[in-house]
Amino acid sequence: MRRLEDLQFDNTYARLPEAFHRRLSPTPFTQPAHLISFNEDAAALLDLDPAEASRPELVDFVTGRRPWPGTEPIAMLYAGHQFGVYVSQLGDGRAILLGEVRNSRGERWDLHVKGAGLTPFSRDGDGRAVLRSTIREYLCSEAMHGLGIPTTRALCIIGSEDRVWRETIETGAMLVRLAPTHVRFGSFEAFYYRRQHDHLRTLADYVIAHHFPHLAGSGDRYVAFFREAVERTARLIAQWQAVGFAHGVMNTDNMSVLGLTLDYGPFGFLDDYDPGFICNHSDHHGRYAFNQQPYIALWNLSCLAQALLPLASEEPLKEALHGYQPRLQAFYDELMRKKLGLEQTLPDDPGLVADLLALLHGSRVDYTLFFRALATFSTHTTQAPAVLRDGFVDVDRFDRWAERYRARLLAEGSHDAERRVRMHAVNPKYVLRNYLAQQAITAAVEKKDYSEIDRLLSVLRRPFDDQPEFDVYAAPPPDWGKRIAVSCSS
Repeated sequence: MRRLEDLQFDNTYARLPEAFHRRLSPTPFTQPAHLISFNEDAAALLDLDPAEASRPELVDFVTGRRPWPGTEPIAMLYAGHQFGVYVSQLGDGRAILLGEVRNSRGERWDLHVKGAGLTPFSRDGDGRAVLRSTIREYLCSEAMHGLGIPTTRALCIIGSEDRVWRETIETGAMLVRLAPTHVRFGSFEAFYYRRQHDHLRTLADYVIAHHFPHLAGSGDRYVAFFREAVERTARLIAQWQAVGFAHGVMNTDNMSVLGLTLDYGPFGFLDDYDPGFICNHSDHHGRYAFNQQPYIALWNLSCLAQALLPLASEEPLKEALHGYQPRLQAFYDELMRKKLGLEQTLPDDPGLVADLLALLHGSRVDYTLFFRALATFSTHTTQAPAVLRDGFVDVDRFDRWAERYRARLLAEGSHDAERRVRMHAVNPKYVLRNYLAQQAITAAVEKKDYSEIDRLLSVLRRPFDDQPEFDVYAAPPPDWGKRIAVSCSS
């Protein structure tokens, strides 16, 4: 395990031409800073000794009070379509890439500080982040990792008494997040719309060399890269839809070329099943509603395809894009079969799933709790258990669906005990509901009590496991905690 000063930095993105970034260090807080939470699991990705969290140098290095040996801090340039409108220059307006750590396994991890202060890309922003949104991203990125969904990771939260104006005055904070790269769809769009095709090619070659090396020798490597982006995005969106996760701001600058969940803002996990759930109170027209995410991902991929036109022919890019919908559907169908405990694939399975979701919607049944409880279903009785039936307004309609489900299970010779184990392994008991995040935020902001952050972090690392001491986190949400819409401002 390594000390902070001994991390092995290999800053490849900083070697790219000046047009790709601006060199600057984080701007320290004006008030004393302190460590709020430290994630030992993320530290292991860097070979970092968790005991280093107790050293004041961690806070000094992250906040810019002292230069971190080996880092070459930069703010990355990118552009993007925000709510469908192209914005020519976005970039890291409040984030700084400190450097890239190479661990003992040869993996490279960006150390990216959000809330690091003004950069040349800040536009009218202040370059800061608030504790509220920092806690949300810290917890949700680790929750998604626990669910097996590709995501950025979070190393630590640094807090301060500095005041930041959003809708109200809030407490400032910095988040250190990790990812193999922070290159986005919008990174390519910036150079395409500027007609800087040499830089576009440089970026594509960089991404392929460092993250898709198996494509480097391919004659159509840019099309092959796009095809991989399509595949990874389709798989990611299928996972979001299956687990009931709404991202909230699927702008092209928030889409990772690696198919990672990137930039947690006004996200939300479904409580009562509602396909039209909008978790972002700034999304007045529902562009990024839960049921729109598959389409928006396709739209975003089309923007990436357009940005690659100077490097590849249009027809093969279109062909790759046309592969998105069938791949998404195949991934989603597979995930939903597993959620239902089905091992075989039959043509009527999508209809069985669709009819169930319609029932859940009609009765406002909790999505996570229902699928977890579905593992109690028995093929030895003709009636579903009360824990399932009691949630439905039209019980007779649910019973008819349950008869079809039972027949489907019997047709493949399903064994209840074995199926229960499989279903518990894919249907989480714990997800980061918005009200749980809000309780941790309230304790941190109002009482400077950070224990709930660490408690939730511990629970969400093992979302599929029964953790009886934490059953309160698997309870139905209170009425006030349902359908919370969160602000974009962070």
